[in-house]
Amino acid sequence: MGWLKDVFHLMYPDVCAACGHVLVRHEQCVCLSCLHAFPQTGFHTYTGNEVEKLFWGKVAVERGTAFFFYEKDSALQRAFYCLKYRGEKHIGHVLGKHAGAVLADSAFFDDVDLIVPVPLHPKKQARRGYNQSEWIGRGLSEMLKKPMETQALVREVENESQTKKSVFERYKNMEHAFAVSQPHVFAGKHVLLVDDVLTTGSTMEACIQALLQVPGVKVSVFALAVAH
Repeated sequence: MGWLKDVFHLMYPDVCAACGHVLVRHEQCVCLSCLHAFPQTGFHTYTGNEVEKLFWGKVAVERGTAFFFYEKDSALQRAFYCLKYRGEKHIGHVLGKHAGAVLADSAFFDDVDLIVPVPLHPKKQARRGYNQSEWIGRGLSEMLKKPMETQALVREVENESQTKKSVFERYKNMEHAFAVSQPHVFAGKHVLLVDDVLTTGSTMEACIQALLQVPGVKVSVFALAVAH
C-alpha cells in the first residue's frame, strides 16, 4: 500500500501551512525548516519572564511561559490561521508536541499534575468543530506525560471578539466567563492552563480566577505563542 500513498502524494501533495512548500515524508502540517525558524522565546529557561509578569498583581501564577513570539504577517501567523480558521486542527498537535519535547528536557513544569486547555463556549466550538487549544494540549500531554482534562473547566459566556478591545475592555469582556463544573477534579492539583496565543492575558486571567476558587489549586500557564 505504500506505493499507492506515494502516488496519491504526488498527485495531491501536502504543503506546509506556514510556507506553502511541499512536505516531504515524515513531515506533518508544518515543514521542519519552518518549525526551526519560528522565533522561540526561551521563557521556560528562567522565572520572572515576560509571560509571568503579565499576571503579577492580578492572579497567583506558579510559572508561565509562551513558546514562540507571534508576529503579524509571519509564517507562524499563517500556520495559526490554518489552525483556527481552516479546520487544520492537527497543526495544534504538531506544534504542541514540538514545544512539549523542548519543555520535557527542562524542569519548568515537572510538578504539574494536569493539563487543562482554555475552553471555548459550546456554540463556538460547535461552529469551529474543535478547540484549537485542546489540540495544542494533546501534543503537550503526549510529550510531558501529563494527563489532560477537558470537561471540568467550562466557558459559560460567549463573549464578543477581543481583537479591537483595550486591555481594560478585554478584562471586563472576560469577567465571569468561566466556571469550574467539577471542583473535585482540580482539588489539591497543580494545573497547567494552555492557550494558543497570549496577548494581554485577560482570557487566562479569567480562567485562573475560576480555578483558584477550588481549595488547594495551583495554576501555571502555557501559551503556544505570545504577541510582541
